[in-house]
Amino acid sequence: MGPTVHIVDDDKSFRAAVGRMLAASGFQIESYSSGEELLARLPRGSGCILLDLQMPGLSGLELQARLADLAPLLPIVFLTGRGDIGITVRAMKAGAHDFFEKPASSAAVLEAVERALQLCETRRKEHDRAQALHTLLASLTPRESQVFDQIVRGNRNKQIAFELNTSERTVKAHRHKVMEKLGVRSLAEVVPMAERLGLLEKNHMTDAPAFTFVFP
Repeated sequence: MGPTVHIVDDDKSFRAAVGRMLAASGFQIESYSSGEELLARLPRGSGCILLDLQMPGLSGLELQARLADLAPLLPIVFLTGRGDIGITVRAMKAGAHDFFEKPASSAAVLEAVERALQLCETRRKEHDRAQALHTLLASLTPRESQVFDQIVRGNRNKQIAFELNTSERTVKAHRHKVMEKLGVRSLAEVVPMAERLGLLEKNHMTDAPAFTFVFP
């Protein structure tokens, strides 16, 4: 099943109209009359969410907060008749992909949906890469994990041996096993892996790694 556009709106006629418009453009559609209904049928695949703001029960902003934990890969496009600058800012700061007031043009909505689906695909690929990296790191022994941690911080073999109270020869052997298990050929390939997993702090001003990479 391909990516799906999930329409959440308490106005049945509006859901139907938007659904017909998106279906005519080739999109797969699922509709929900409330945030609670969407949570009960929580989407698992690729897609995006077209979300109303003011609904009985959970509001759009409340549902957005829930989905940040439950379905973080799905971009949210707000499509509402009751927006204002303050609410728009709150929604965008919370990660909304786009925000429209009704009535929005079909062209604008279609373009936003296309962008949202592309973003979902990007997020999913990043998520899959991160999961694969976690699996690789989980294959390291405790000692190999310690060596990996030291390597990505740019420490030389001698420094690592001192920190771990072992010999340089042992460190070299562990480093070889680490690179073999991770499927990399150089230390320069290891650092981006650690960054993607959030294992390295970034410099807040330049967004550059906070360490200096040193070859042994």
